[in-house]
Amino acid sequence: MSGRFVRASKYRHVFGQPSKKELCYDNIRVSTNAWDSNLIKANGKYISVNWNASGGGAFAVIPVDEVGKAPDKVPLFRGHTATVLDTDFNPFNDNIIISGSDDSKVGLWRIPDDYSFHNYVDSNGDIKDIAPVAMYTGHKRKVGHVKFHPTAENVAATSSLDYTVKLWDVENGKDKITLTHKDLVTSFAFNYNGNLLATTSRDRKLRVWDIRANEIVSEGPGHTGAKASRVAWMGNSDRIGTTGFSKLSDRQMGVWDATNIEAGPIGGFYSIDSSAGILIPFFDESNQIFYVGGKGDGNIRYYEFQDDELFPLSEYQSIEPQRGLAIAPKRTVKTSENEVLRVYKTTKDSMIEPISFIVPRKAEVFQDDIYPDAPSSKPALSAEEWFAGKSVDGPILISMEDLYNGDEPSLRPSTVASTPAKTDSKSPKKAELASPKKATPATPKKEKTPDSEPAIKEADAVSAGFTAPKTKVDDLLQKDEVNSLLKKAATLDSEKETVKAADSDADDAAWDEEPTREITPAPKEDVKPEPKKAETPKVETPKVETPKVETPKVETPKVETPKVETPKVETPKKEEPAPKVAETPKEAPADSASGSKPLTLKGSIEKLSSVVEHFEAVVAKLEAANLEKDERLKALEAKVSELLEKK
Repeated sequence: MSGRFVRASKYRHVFGQPSKKELCYDNIRVSTNAWDSNLIKANGKYISVNWNASGGGAFAVIPVDEVGKAPDKVPLFRGHTATVLDTDFNPFNDNIIISGSDDSKVGLWRIPDDYSFHNYVDSNGDIKDIAPVAMYTGHKRKVGHVKFHPTAENVAATSSLDYTVKLWDVENGKDKITLTHKDLVTSFAFNYNGNLLATTSRDRKLRVWDIRANEIVSEGPGHTGAKASRVAWMGNSDRIGTTGFSKLSDRQMGVWDATNIEAGPIGGFYSIDSSAGILIPFFDESNQIFYVGGKGDGNIRYYEFQDDELFPLSEYQSIEPQRGLAIAPKRTVKTSENEVLRVYKTTKDSMIEPISFIVPRKAEVFQDDIYPDAPSSKPALSAEEWFAGKSVDGPILISMEDLYNGDEPSLRPSTVASTPAKTDSKSPKKAELASPKKATPATPKKEKTPDSEPAIKEADAVSAGFTAPKTKVDDLLQKDEVNSLLKKAATLDSEKETVKAADSDADDAAWDEEPTREITPAPKEDVKPEPKKAETPKVETPKVETPKVETPKVETPKVETPKVETPKVETPKKEEPAPKVAETPKEAPADSASGSKPLTLKGSIEKLSSVVEHFEAVVAKLEAANLEKDERLKALEAKVSELLEKK
């Protein structure tokens, strides 16, 4: 085992530490209903539990500091007429909670400020139950899962046995959006900024929805097993993690590209074991760790997510099986103890046990590498803004270092993006999935040109994790015979180009000997008529088709705008020579005094005409060389094609 490669990771030794019994929550009556939900939820201040109550449905709320054994009679949140199946805390208000029930209703509750799980009684000493703030109807059958929006206040999603997922404005009690499926939704998860929703269904399909457009972004077959699968969004990225079963009932995990579900899981499924318990997934965005806990067993496995792969870190093992699991928000962990995650699990349906996952370090200072900024309790959007189409990059973040130091935590507000109310369904990937994972910033758009457009598309394909499939032609071109033929052809071409270049250099030398002092550049022209620059189409390079010979644009504009040698004389156009000469009569005696008659306007025009004729001759030579090159290239292509056909 000494030669075994050990992957380097600062989370390689993360371990789960269970709490002592006196710090657990005892005498809890967890619901025995067989519906597949997490049974408990936590927000760092309270824990909600689906309660095993008679006379209708109820759930309990336990303050996290009221540990120990609970009394036999406790205050319950009553109002549903059937079993409560799921609950969720508002991430922006610790005292607001939502519930879904077998009675097809959605309940909204407020935890009283003086609430106590162990001692909440009226003036007569009787236990007081808490009534709902509101009950909402909209689903036609049982409501199995509820979840608040990660960035918008008072927005929640619910799924039902009526095969729909509804988005609610819980403040007004209205369901604004309905996502219709073909079968029961077994799990759903928002992406980082809350604009997309991933759902798993009993029809064994995995779907990604553009919520406000009410359209499917990507869809494909998920886990093939008969039991329910679960989904969790992999933080601030376009990757999705799922848990489920194979056809042989083996437990599996998978990582998916949210933009291309139909391509299947990236790298295939990860096989775990053959147990029967449903796996509950959680993803820690701050540390990029994927936690998986199984119902019916006491183990919690965790993996580091990197480069689209899940690398096993370790496993928390316990002989006490769990039926429910809940994760506390990141901002509530104990940074002084290097705790990176706090999990609550139910044991024996009568106890809730906190488990701390800790990075073992001896340093007694803030560990900034394992505690980046975390989501805060402040909403980035209102419900009205989100339903109107406004978007943000993600939740508003809070400084974990400020919490460690006991200072007033500073916020990092999200950037509001001006997105329309309805996203273009043809390009949902670019509109929503470019998120930002440690995210690669979006490449700025460039103007479409014949050369740049394929390069952009290729870059997009590489960033999405796809490579172009190799063809038989590509394989043949890799062989030595073809390579040697191409090299010989390239050598032959280079030799011929050397001869052409020598001729061109000789022409350049002759051109340089011509007197050019009489021609001054016109101030309004951008292109200077320098012969060196005019003759620099790259004939020596193999890419003969690219440097087009039309580039030395000398034939048209430069004959019409001759230049006069003397700076003070305005350069007239060829069509109007007489007025320009008449405007400068005082300059003529100077020229006559010097005795240089060739320096007059007429002489300059004649000189420029001879220059243009010489230039045209050079261009004609280059065009002839280019045509000859095209013929050679066509011959070479014919040879390669003939060779490929023989192969």
